[in-house]
Amino acid sequence: MDDLLSIQRAQPAPPCTVVIFGASGDLAKRKLIPSLYNLAACGQGMLPARSAVLGFARRELSLDQFRNSAHDWTARFSRLKVDEACWAAFADGLDYLSGLDRPDGFVKLKAKLEAIEKARGIPPNRVYYLATPPEAIGESVERLAQAGLINGPDAPNISRVVVEKPIGHDLASALEINRVLVRHLDESQIFRIDHYLGKETVQNLLVLRFSNNIFERLWGSRNVDHVQITVAEAEGLGTRAMYYDRAGALRDMVQNHILQTLSLLTMEAPVSLDAAAIMDAKLNVLRTLRPITAQHARANTVRARYGAGLDAEGKPVAGYMDEAGVPDNSRAETFIALKTYIDNWRWSGVPFFIRTGKRMKRRASSIYVQFKDVPQILFNRDSAIPANALTIRIQPDEGFSFDVMTKRPGLDLVLQPVRMNLSYKTAFGDGASPDGYERLLLDVMDGDHTLFPSAQFVEKSWEFVQGISDSWSNGAHVPMAEYPAGSWGPKEADALIGTAGRVWHEP
Repeated sequence: MDDLLSIQRAQPAPPCTVVIFGASGDLAKRKLIPSLYNLAACGQGMLPARSAVLGFARRELSLDQFRNSAHDWTARFSRLKVDEACWAAFADGLDYLSGLDRPDGFVKLKAKLEAIEKARGIPPNRVYYLATPPEAIGESVERLAQAGLINGPDAPNISRVVVEKPIGHDLASALEINRVLVRHLDESQIFRIDHYLGKETVQNLLVLRFSNNIFERLWGSRNVDHVQITVAEAEGLGTRAMYYDRAGALRDMVQNHILQTLSLLTMEAPVSLDAAAIMDAKLNVLRTLRPITAQHARANTVRARYGAGLDAEGKPVAGYMDEAGVPDNSRAETFIALKTYIDNWRWSGVPFFIRTGKRMKRRASSIYVQFKDVPQILFNRDSAIPANALTIRIQPDEGFSFDVMTKRPGLDLVLQPVRMNLSYKTAFGDGASPDGYERLLLDVMDGDHTLFPSAQFVEKSWEFVQGISDSWSNGAHVPMAEYPAGSWGPKEADALIGTAGRVWHEP
């Protein structure tokens, strides 16, 4: 197409050192190191020149061991094939330091950073990525401040801290983490990361809604019957039993990914593309999200865990309670379905159905917007015509489709539903979409908060989730259902949406 509209980044980010706390962990292996390599790779060139990456962890490793392991991780998990010449240039700026858990660890970190910056001829611009458990966030920031490793927001050199989700385990812990962060950092220096917001289709929600007048005019209670958001994971626990059993599906997925998606889907048009304007528009959605109290929890929520069944490849798998590391007294849910409403002018009366779970039939995340039925006049007089529907596929086949009715070719008047479909892969080719972490890491270096939740958003999302969690604990008596691995969830979830006269859309 010749009529492309491009909104470019304002200016290249300055060179910096990215310090990865927990550099020997899964997040660094699977996402952070491969994403940073992809930004630096030949043909990409997005990582600021001469920038360095410093792994900081408890584990003792030599520099060669770390670089060799990082090469193996990148070869396995990167979306780009490793080019050895490009890797050599990237690895030259890759360093490692142990001692994250030692009393003098942050003193050594300061000395290491100064040595790296002197050797590479770069200013002391630093990004600290806390790929650590939530309970370690406060201590890490306190120790950075004590070691003199945080500059003020007006200093000539940048100090930025990236905090991984989940931010806290509940509302109280989230509030405490935010208190520690703002004690030592300005909000402009804090980046609360949710990799879901880096996904191409999630970002495209704003473009789809606010650059296409046809959809925006239909968006709301006058035309929309209901909305479904599904985030289905085919895999089980893997090695995450210790974390997941404390969190469960409600905290792991609803509190962050799903509420972020919901807010982008339903927010009013921001006054500009400025980060603060978009954050305010998203926050206003949560301010009007109807809480689920103990009185209504049984009618509006379903919790369940998977039992034995088959994985996505048809192989037998164990149930949740038989997974390694799961305690006998576990109360964690691996599936949740809920119905809620947004009590504002645009969405009043429109039910929103949300479900997410592990060990489901396949990996798929989608938004399904069903429009209201055609009046029972003309073509709809004798038999029901399927409603128009917009499906936004977040993963794995990114894109969207729109279901409409048309006449089947022939002499008789026969109506048939037709799906108009856009697949990102088909339209733009393989490899067109960067990994979410690539985009978000670059945004941190640029100082762009557009795709990052604010402190208020995190707290409001915890308020909603805490209300459900407290309801389950305080007499709501929502039983723990079970569903076979490899299914779309428990029958109770079908009943939840069925009571409202709807059925789940299979993503």
